[in-house]
Amino acid sequence: MPGTLPIIYVRGFAGETSGIDKAVDDPLYGFNLGSTHVRIGGAGDPVFYQFEGPLLRLLGEMGYRLHVDGGQEAFLQSQPDGSLAPASLWVHRFYDRSATTWAAPRPQPFSIEEAAEDLLRLVEQVLAKTGAPRVHLVAHSMGGLICRSMVQRVVPDRRTGVRARDLVDRLFTYGTPHGGIEFEVGFGLLEALRDEFGIGGGDIFGRERMYEYLTPTDRRQARVPDDWDPRDNPDEDNFPAERIFCLIGTNAGDYAAAHGLSARVVGVKSDGLVQVANALVTGANSAHVHRSHSGRFGLVNSEEGYQNLVRFLFGDVRVTADLVGLRLPCDEELTWQAEAWVSVRGLPVLLHAQKAAHHCPILIELPAPDDPADRPVPLITTYLWSRAARSTPRMRYTISLRLLSLREDHRIFSWADHTEGSLDFEDHLVVDVEQRPDGGLAAWAEWGSRITVPLRAYQAAGDPLTDLDPAADSWRAEVPLPTGGAFLGPRAAVVLTVRPAG
Repeated sequence: MPGTLPIIYVRGFAGETSGIDKAVDDPLYGFNLGSTHVRIGGAGDPVFYQFEGPLLRLLGEMGYRLHVDGGQEAFLQSQPDGSLAPASLWVHRFYDRSATTWAAPRPQPFSIEEAAEDLLRLVEQVLAKTGAPRVHLVAHSMGGLICRSMVQRVVPDRRTGVRARDLVDRLFTYGTPHGGIEFEVGFGLLEALRDEFGIGGGDIFGRERMYEYLTPTDRRQARVPDDWDPRDNPDEDNFPAERIFCLIGTNAGDYAAAHGLSARVVGVKSDGLVQVANALVTGANSAHVHRSHSGRFGLVNSEEGYQNLVRFLFGDVRVTADLVGLRLPCDEELTWQAEAWVSVRGLPVLLHAQKAAHHCPILIELPAPDDPADRPVPLITTYLWSRAARSTPRMRYTISLRLLSLREDHRIFSWADHTEGSLDFEDHLVVDVEQRPDGGLAAWAEWGSRITVPLRAYQAAGDPLTDLDPAADSWRAEVPLPTGGAFLGPRAAVVLTVRPAG
């Protein structure tokens, strides 16, 4: 199957010795854990929905094979080069040397730099034994920082001419603190104490340590530059940000139930441990899902996480939607926000949801009255997979869109003219995408307010939308907003872009 490459899992932060010992006692470092809960109830209540962890599902649904019996390192070394199938799963066991459960006289202190260097050695071993051209990396929390340290620092430091893109095909992260871990309380004092004294090893989520393990040696300065942002991907030629997918959790409440203190100091605009704004690599693909950092409603063992993962690794097409042509009423006191979420036919969960109720609406930048420039508002980026469509050659997804305005007076919201629960615009766009036998793409789209039959019975008819992109491998169309949104501007539309994933 196209996209079948070895997958290496990299776990997150285990804390101090007791947590490390618990992690290493699990042969799969916890990635085998699934759940019996899914949040699809109308009021957000969990519904019974039994599903395996993502690693086990890849074994059963995607035909992958796991090699851990007797120890994967010993197994790898014993195999001839090119003898293993590429469809294989591996776990980077970087914590083993720091555990007390082995016979070593004393455990070694954990080092994120060493973990990144060991990851590169594992990648090279897997490539040699499988003959695969590249691997996929799948990481939770701190594991994503280990992957980025390998990609951004370890590979360039070798100076062999080999780029990270030559070794890694995709990097998928669950709740990784790409921008570090910051707190909503304390005015920076808590972060300063953590970073100064290395409390619980948490200094690795501070700016100075991140600069050390994310920056190649020949680019590192004595002090962290003022404009350095850990979320930035510094070298697109080495590894393009488009090959990264960041799954961002927006449910701090579920994490607070088990880890109340950390969720309170991090704040509600988080997954309970990582703030929403810090869970993204600049320019990377992303999806927001109402899941917590870990636990029974956590990102890793969630249906949302698995479906985004397999579509990013194996999907046929990449789809984006942007809101363009907005000419909103000129009022400096108005703040405009958009909400957008994506549902795919056949799935019981949302692949992406940015909602005000989840503290992560899309903020719309208003142009100056005399500024004719258009500022497209990115709504969604998602991947579709024809294999999952099953009964129909068309892949259907729906983009739900809301726009709302709030009045501010000296940066304080004014409720004098506000009607709670009301919206300035609300509709959903039903999009069908089809891959033609010649490899081309076609799409149909219609606003839900114009569909006169139940959605399950709706079949797009007529010619597909006109392709406005002359490139052979890309397809783009504009879908004007329905008349109910006329006050948003005569040219207001959603631009759909579809192109092969790759």
